Amino acid sequence: MQHFDVLIVGAGLSGIGAAWHLQDKCPGKSYAILEGRGAIGGTWDLFRYPGIRSDSDMYTLGYKFRPWTEQKAIADGPNILRYVRATASEAGIDRHIRFNHKVINASFDSSTGLWTLTAETPEGPAIFTANFVLMAAGYYSYDNPHNPTFEGEASFQGTIFHAQFWPEALDYRNKRVVVIGSGATAVTIVPVMAKDAAHVTMVQRSPTWMVSRPSEDRFAIFLQKILPPMAAYNVVRFRNILLGQWVFNSARKNPVKANAKLRDMLAKELPADTIDAHFTPKYNVWEQRLCLVPDSDFFNAVKAGTASIETDHISRLDATGISLQSGKHLDADIVVKATGLRVQVLGGATVSVDGVSIPNTERTIYRGMMLSDIPNLIYVFGYFNASWTLRADLTCEYACRLINEMDARGMPIAVPVMGQSNLELETPLLTSGYVQRAQETLPRQTTQDPWRDTQNYLKDRKSIHDDPLDDGVLQFRPLERKVLQAADFAEAAE
Repeated sequence: MQHFDVLIVGAGLSGIGAAWHLQDKCPGKSYAILEGRGAIGGTWDLFRYPGIRSDSDMYTLGYKFRPWTEQKAIADGPNILRYVRATASEAGIDRHIRFNHKVINASFDSSTGLWTLTAETPEGPAIFTANFVLMAAGYYSYDNPHNPTFEGEASFQGTIFHAQFWPEALDYRNKRVVVIGSGATAVTIVPVMAKDAAHVTMVQRSPTWMVSRPSEDRFAIFLQKILPPMAAYNVVRFRNILLGQWVFNSARKNPVKANAKLRDMLAKELPADTIDAHFTPKYNVWEQRLCLVPDSDFFNAVKAGTASIETDHISRLDATGISLQSGKHLDADIVVKATGLRVQVLGGATVSVDGVSIPNTERTIYRGMMLSDIPNLIYVFGYFNASWTLRADLTCEYACRLINEMDARGMPIAVPVMGQSNLELETPLLTSGYVQRAQETLPRQTTQDPWRDTQNYLKDRKSIHDDPLDDGVLQFRPLERKVLQAADFAEAAE
């Protein structure tokens, strides 16, 4: 058994950022990062599909402490992976990572103020203890995506797989490809495969709001020429934060106007009949995350005829392809399921406090980063309506502030306690399929602060930096005296 002041779970974008903040703001703390896979990078190492890229600009998806200096604001996966790994290497964070350590259980003991984490490793279970845990394992399962089985799938004679498990040696040149799904993954894959495939068809049950933007930011490139890297980065970052917040708030306040504006933008890319058939969703803009199309690549593939869209339901698969409910048959050599992620809370680990495990659905979110009655644990969860790292950076700053405050008070336990039980519960911000599918596993949130995730960067930034930690909800406690039972005496005698 090994002990650390802080254990970080996950060595992806969030975990490396958490370690940097910990080293910077809590320099005396010992820590280790437990990473379930064998490499740094999380999402950016896991996904290997063609064209893998960010769906947010790198001036906000990048860390606040490390400038993004590449020309492309909408970056490809390999460049993002290099950025994360360079951050870890230069700060010496990579020396603290325990690879192939998948955390499966975490239990807190109020009498010792310690977490005990059990990790699966190739050599068997490994046990760690820590005073504080930072869960930075992302929000979805790396092993178990949303992978629906279609009738007749076993009879298909071609190649079929989920995009999360892309075959390394796949050759799609001159092949007929069908991509099932219409989210960010599908919209990324289609135009890249369409360059070499015989044809690529995207099958969607319903349309998604899409918007094009240049992959390069001319203003950022100009500033990089005249300002130091960090200064240029900060200017562009703050501009993009303000612009993104304004667009989101405007869309929520006036959805009809936002829908019309986006349709006008689509009209510059595609014919009206194509927009009517395949690009006019039933939901309002920003009720689901906007799907980004850099440099209009997806629209250009549709216009060029190398890619097409079918808005329909799948009836069944057969030996040669897919039959749709409309009666149309799509011949296919390769079928790619871009059917989405499976949301996972706290890295999928079982969590208990003093021997009691309470379902996530009976916990309530505190400040978007802690859970009611779970001490000394912060989970890093990004924004849905903005770049993930904006929230991740703020969360890690709060974690460091809290750890330092616990030390200053001499209180080894900090726990949010929900005294009110009559607060109105809030429905999820987004209606996306992956959010709706996860409702039976997600913690609750209310309409009232601090028991909610605001999804508002400017508000969160002020709150995390300026609001007192002692807010009447977060309680600082000494160790609890353990009441010895007969079984304890028997165990001690042995």
